[in-house]
Amino acid sequence: MESLGKEVATEILPFIRVYKDGSVERLAASPNVPPSAEDPETGVSSKDITISENPPISARIYLPKQVEQHQKVPLLVYFHGGGFCFESAFSLVETKYMNSLAYLAKVVVISIEYRLAPEYALPIAYEDCWAGLQWVVSHCGDYGIDNKEPWLSTYVDFDRVYVAGDSAGANLAHNILMRAGSEALNGGIKITGAFLTHPYFWGSKPVGSETKNIKEREKRPTYTIWQLVYPEAPGGIDNPMVNPVIPGAPSLAGLGCSRLLVSVAEKDAMRDRGILYYNEVKGSGWKGELELIEVEGEDHAFHILVYESENAKKQIKRLASFLV
Repeated sequence: MESLGKEVATEILPFIRVYKDGSVERLAASPNVPPSAEDPETGVSSKDITISENPPISARIYLPKQVEQHQKVPLLVYFHGGGFCFESAFSLVETKYMNSLAYLAKVVVISIEYRLAPEYALPIAYEDCWAGLQWVVSHCGDYGIDNKEPWLSTYVDFDRVYVAGDSAGANLAHNILMRAGSEALNGGIKITGAFLTHPYFWGSKPVGSETKNIKEREKRPTYTIWQLVYPEAPGGIDNPMVNPVIPGAPSLAGLGCSRLLVSVAEKDAMRDRGILYYNEVKGSGWKGELELIEVEGEDHAFHILVYESENAKKQIKRLASFLV
């Protein structure tokens, strides 16, 4: 429902409404839920932690019951989706998803709560996620952080660090990997692998089955959300952060991990972009191990939004099996 007496500046339905006074209504986000000492379905423990007061970056961290104190397990650093402008690491659907991944993979998971656009326009989310990752990997040794998280220090094998995300979170993960390929992480930590699920990539020129009608393309949420969240992006919708295959973009051979799994869904409007990205990585000279998964009959982020379906359960199991 529109707020009384307020003028709408931008509306991208069914996702977000921005008013001229700067206030924002997030229409599509699932409700936030508290962490749990023991999730009733998986037994996974979770808690919320502060990474940084200034800038304000927090996270939800997950510890599966099966992990013993003397055991070191892989770590997954996760970036949630939501078009950079809605959803949360603390939401119901993300919490369910992280509980499942932690339980099935027997890994520690930390989901970064980065600041959202339009109040905090990109590239702020990229900077928050990089800062969050640097803080996390600082736990591999004595890096003088005064707010150390014992679950990271006690249980994590820092030779097995993964990053991942869905939708805009997969875009964040890709850009983090590109930065990690050229800029050192604390402790010299190397990212073992990453999975990008239904990545939010787009561009001005149509790919595959995308509409060729320019006016239609510019009405699509894939276009309008980018304009909202990164209005100052050099090159607009062809900025390499959203169109990593544009001529002149940094070479994908520079991705800073040794294993990469790209997932697409048949009915997703961004499916062809994900496949093109996979093919471009394959042809780039990148030296890692690369895999593509396509799930037939499903749409964008189905494994999170329709988490009780059989296909969702299979997809989550497949992603969990990647974390070794």
